[in-house]
Amino acid sequence: MEKRDLALDLFKTFKTGVTRKANKPAPTPRVGQPGDPELIGGVLNDLISDREWDSGLAEGNLFVNWQKIVGDEISQHAQPISILDNVLTIQSSSTAWATQLQLISPDLLATIQKDATGVLIERLVIIGPQTPTWKKGLRTIRNARGPRDTYN
Repeated sequence: MEKRDLALDLFKTFKTGVTRKANKPAPTPRVGQPGDPELIGGVLNDLISDREWDSGLAEGNLFVNWQKIVGDEISQHAQPISILDNVLTIQSSSTAWATQLQLISPDLLATIQKDATGVLIERLVIIGPQTPTWKKGLRTIRNARGPRDTYN
């Protein structure tokens, strides 16, 4: 039985080129010679565009820059909760704020679409404050008392 030098095999694989699996995307074409240094910003931009992460990053930027987009007063009383199927759900601190946000929702939607570049928001859903719940998770059993079954 012949001994294998794994480090040497790895070096040879690196030097001759790594074979890609069929389901992986082709690498981004390089400018210059192989092994030349590249700017990290260019590498990250290529990675983001190759993996089609543009919309996810834009949605994340909406959550991070919420205060800058909608202003101080609204951001103190309303927070974005989720984006699902181009619908942004906003939770307000009180029912009065939920009502006010409903009234200005067309203007608020236009502001979000204008300021948050790359985010595809078509509709806003504004909800008021949530009461405490015993529900755990997405699925529950109807007509079941759950954790309160020991209460009368």
